[in-house]
Amino acid sequence: MIEEEKLKKAHDGDLKTIEEICTLTWEPVYRFIYYKVQNREEAEDITQETYVKAFSYLQKHDVKIEKYIGFLKTTALNILRDRWRKKKRRGSNVNFEEINPIETAVDDAAQASAERTVIREALNKLNEEQRTVIELRILKGYSVNETAKILNKKEGSVRVLQYRALQNLAEILKTYD
Repeated sequence: MIEEEKLKKAHDGDLKTIEEICTLTWEPVYRFIYYKVQNREEAEDITQETYVKAFSYLQKHDVKIEKYIGFLKTTALNILRDRWRKKKRRGSNVNFEEINPIETAVDDAAQASAERTVIREALNKLNEEQRTVIELRILKGYSVNETAKILNKKEGSVRVLQYRALQNLAEILKTYD
C-alpha cells in the first residue's frame, strides 16, 4: 500500500518517490493492460502512458491512497478506450495498389445475387437469437453494449452468443461449398 507521505512527495514532483510508486504498482497495472490488449509492446506503451497521465493528474488533484491501483487501472482503461475509438474511426488501412480488381470483383450480378441467397439461407438456419445477434452486430453495426440493451442481455452473453452464431454460420456455409 502506498503511504500518504509518498503520495504527497509525488504530488510535489519528487522523482525518486514517483519511481518508487511505479515500482510498487507496475506489475498489477501492466498485467491488467496486457490482459486487455494481449500484446507485450502495446501493453508496455499503455502502461507508461498510464503513469504519465496519472502523475500529471496527481499533481493537480488529490487521490485517495487506498484506491491508487484502481485509479491507475481506470486511467489505463480510459487510454485503451481512446485508442480503440481512434482505431474504429480510422478503420483498417487498405493499399489500393495491391488490390487486384479481377480477383476481388464479382463476375456478374447473378453470382452476387446467388451469394446473397446462400448467406440469407444460412442465416435462416440459425436459431432466432443467434440470427438477431448477427443482424444487429454485423449487418447493422450495433456495438455490443447497444445490442445487449436491445436484447435485454448482458454484454458477455451477447459476445458468447455472437461467437457461437458465427461458428454455427461457418459450419452451415461449409455445406454450400
